[in-house]
Amino acid sequence: MEHYTMNLTLKVWRQKNQNDKGRFETYKVSDISSEMSFLEMFDVLNERLIHEGADPIAFDHDCREGICGMCSMYIDGKPHGPWQQNTTCQLHMRAFKDGDTITVEPWRAKAFPVIKDLVTDRTAFDRIIQAGGFISVNTGNAVDANSLPIDKHKADEAFAAAACIGCGACVAACKNSSALLFVGAKISHLALLPQGEPERKTRVMDMITQMDKEGFGACTSTGACEATCPKGISITNIARLNKEYLMAGLTADQ
Repeated sequence: MEHYTMNLTLKVWRQKNQNDKGRFETYKVSDISSEMSFLEMFDVLNERLIHEGADPIAFDHDCREGICGMCSMYIDGKPHGPWQQNTTCQLHMRAFKDGDTITVEPWRAKAFPVIKDLVTDRTAFDRIIQAGGFISVNTGNAVDANSLPIDKHKADEAFAAAACIGCGACVAACKNSSALLFVGAKISHLALLPQGEPERKTRVMDMITQMDKEGFGACTSTGACEATCPKGISITNIARLNKEYLMAGLTADQ
């Protein structure tokens, strides 16, 4: 693969805190390697800003391996940038060409208020998980789990749903800022496995209730969430969530 360098113009959202109105600021970066990751490019820019005595751009990052879901950037109108099923930390600069202007923003959702610059408060997801996205009964150790017969198709579907990293790209992509793909993945993961059966009804009711409290919007099935999810989570999980919620409501007193 050919290696090359490029000069770019960045239009980056700067916002001091949640109460600040915020604005775009323009930065020029030069001699950027095509083999850099998008976050490494921001590291180079921030080193320069610090050297100049300016405030560096705040952005979330942790593992930089596409696992943690922290690298939440809206790049040129798409969460995580132009590559399909890819996180920002795994986006390389070869996705762009010399002379490009790149616009970078934080997630835009009522439930994800901006903390500073490109960093948003996504603890709403944590509170949804705390409401019921877990198994509290004694399910034994790993050996016991392996002794439980599970249909191969269900096991595969549960594994695919469990791939959700909770980055919030689905919310950022949705015109209604819906969190149903995230919640659907978490519900599906546990509903498909026998270990999740004892708390099946209360789990979905409690998690949906918390989701609504957090101010996420409704789903109108446009599919933008699935299209932009870095892990390719299917919207069939939303259909399964709706089924689980309906059945829990119909049998709540039984």
